[in-house]
Amino acid sequence: MKTKWVHFFSFLFVLTGSLELAAQNKNQPPEKTQLITHVQLIDGTGKPAIPASVRISGKKIVQIGTLTPVKGEEIIDGQGWILAPGFIDSHSHHFGDLDTHPEAIPTNNQGITTIIIGQDGESFPMDTIAARMKFQPIAMNVGTYTGQSSLREEVMGEKNVYRQASQLEIDKMKIILKRELKKGSLGLSTGLEYEQAFFSSKDEVIQLAKVAAAEKTRYMSHIRSEDIRMTDAIDEIIELGRVTKMPVQISHIKLAKKDDWGTAKLLIAKLEKARAEGINITADVYPYTYWNSTLRVLFPTRDYSNPVSAEFAVNHTFDANESYLVKYAPVEAYRGKTIAAIAAMRNEKPSTTLMALIAIASDFKEKNPNFKGTVEAIAAKSMIEKDVAAFIAWPNANICSDGNNTGGHPRGQGAFTRVLGKYVREDKIISLENAIYKMTGLSAKHLGIKDRGVIAVGNYADLVLFNPATVKDNATIQDSRALSSGIEMVWINGQVTYKNQKATGNYPGVFIKR
Repeated sequence: MKTKWVHFFSFLFVLTGSLELAAQNKNQPPEKTQLITHVQLIDGTGKPAIPASVRISGKKIVQIGTLTPVKGEEIIDGQGWILAPGFIDSHSHHFGDLDTHPEAIPTNNQGITTIIIGQDGESFPMDTIAARMKFQPIAMNVGTYTGQSSLREEVMGEKNVYRQASQLEIDKMKIILKRELKKGSLGLSTGLEYEQAFFSSKDEVIQLAKVAAAEKTRYMSHIRSEDIRMTDAIDEIIELGRVTKMPVQISHIKLAKKDDWGTAKLLIAKLEKARAEGINITADVYPYTYWNSTLRVLFPTRDYSNPVSAEFAVNHTFDANESYLVKYAPVEAYRGKTIAAIAAMRNEKPSTTLMALIAIASDFKEKNPNFKGTVEAIAAKSMIEKDVAAFIAWPNANICSDGNNTGGHPRGQGAFTRVLGKYVREDKIISLENAIYKMTGLSAKHLGIKDRGVIAVGNYADLVLFNPATVKDNATIQDSRALSSGIEMVWINGQVTYKNQKATGNYPGVFIKR
């Protein structure tokens, strides 16, 4: 009997509180709404476009369908264009630019409303990101992974990571990782091809991944090799997925060894076989045949002064005639030129020039310890269109940019609009609805993000309005900051952040936590 009375008074207390809250809300003016009309709605699930209107109240979508305007409501005429969920960039390096450019034009101009950072094993602590976004509001949502390389640098020291970690060091990393995951990190990322993690053992990676798996999070990896040891690297991430039973994702999937060009379908078949065995392995992909990184990545065995390895790089891992040195602080005259052109300037073979460029950059770093920015970077031609198209079409691959706004590679400004213009409208590799699914709903699924990526009542109003007949990328290596065409309006959390190829001055971005 006593229990019944407790339940009764508890119910009365909740009811009273609800009535008081309702009375308070009644006295508050209703939130101003926006009605987006006359659009073809593609909701981010892969379903065909439908004519509809969408009503926004505050940060969220509140109605979808055939809607009548209400008094005082802001009405946006969509002019028959496509209204889609805001695009989610699952692999971004744009965050560093947002301190000085919070309007986020590089991402907004291609319809991106959420960027996921902490990729390639390098990340900021959760508290640091939260503090930065509180201090400087931005026109972009941000989520993050926790990077293994950053954990190694914190525990082992930045100059002491070129070796395997001891068990004591791994245990310290596991403690930090768990703490970051508890604070809302999306999972663990690795950049196993880069020096900071190149020397880490498979056991170290699996131990850390098990911590992420125990927290029901995810694993994303720039795998250990994208060229000469590609098979072993794929086997490693498949094994990690099998052992941990967690979702695993290959970052910017590619075949970067010339000898393997044209074999994308064989790799996809291998991944499908793993999926059939119960391993949840997926990938993201950007729509270019060249990547952007350091010159050192061209040396699979990290012997930068070995002429044999340099010659191997020229013949097997990149095309010197179509690979551009997009940044080079030591010698400004080299910037923007191909490796072959620089070799001609120096009267050398491209392989000799490649070794010299790395040595000069290394010497520059040593003599200029306070230099801020990127010392050297190359946009390396290392893929073919046939393979890129096959990866884009793979049902388990979502779209990413892997871009930034430091200049050089056009993916920082045009990856998503390039997919819509080239691979959808021109080449017809995938349908428009499928492309949007790969930029929104599928990305959200692969990242474990809720309430975004699909246009649905109750979800956050991250939206992009674009003209399917004109949308295209305009950025090139020669002009990497050229804005995209056809992106008409962008909303983030219900506020317009981009219109008529200009920022609106609204900064509604939030830190998305797991």
